[in-house]
Amino acid sequence: MAQTKVTTPGITDSSISNAKLGTDISADKLAAGTLPDARFPATLPAISGVNLTNVGETKPTITSIAPSAIENTSTAVVITGENFVSVPYVDAINSSGAIVVADSVTYTSGTSITATFTLAVDGTYFLRVENPDGNAVRSTTAILTVSDAPVWVTAAGSLGTFAGASAIATQTLTCTDATSFAITTGAIATGLTFTTGVGSCTITGTQTQHSSAATDSFTVTATDAEAQTADRAFTMTWSFGASGGGQFN
Repeated sequence: MAQTKVTTPGITDSSISNAKLGTDISADKLAAGTLPDARFPATLPAISGVNLTNVGETKPTITSIAPSAIENTSTAVVITGENFVSVPYVDAINSSGAIVVADSVTYTSGTSITATFTLAVDGTYFLRVENPDGNAVRSTTAILTVSDAPVWVTAAGSLGTFAGASAIATQTLTCTDATSFAITTGAIATGLTFTTGVGSCTITGTQTQHSSAATDSFTVTATDAEAQTADRAFTMTWSFGASGGGQFN
């Protein structure tokens, strides 16, 4: 009798020949849906409540952070993105590969979380967000900068008393690491010139605003390369004698 299926006896008595294997079990018999056995259907049957065509992972994304530059003290950073799940883990990773876990993470919504960091080492950091289900994202660039804010050298307060009718000696205000300066509240007297610089700014000229004793108050904001700022308040007092007075600075 001709052998119709592969059986242990059939293999044992050598009745399944090489020729039979070559002709009866051909490639077309192995193509999808062609096996002549109902136990191997061409397509999987539908399973109620299960979608087999849209199985995948939903990873979080990072769009932006604010602020993008912080100091070494504990600072909250708002991370904006998508697909955040309460409550994710957040890490900061510096250029050396060192990983610092956020002090705390607050979930606001699927598009916003707040991570508080205390990062002792200055530098730039990648941020990584991992949802509780293990799906995670790391920023494509080092988007967080850690740097000391500019530090004022010139003491706050009075810059001196000046003769109101005379040109003043150049007043130099110094702040370490500052790359620019601006008067952000108040004002210097009309006639004076404020000049910004790197590391310091100057005030020069002859005031024309006052004709009697007066004091001007103003705040100078120093800004560094990472857009961090430091404010300092100053005053300048004007004196007028019987004939215009002298300069006392």
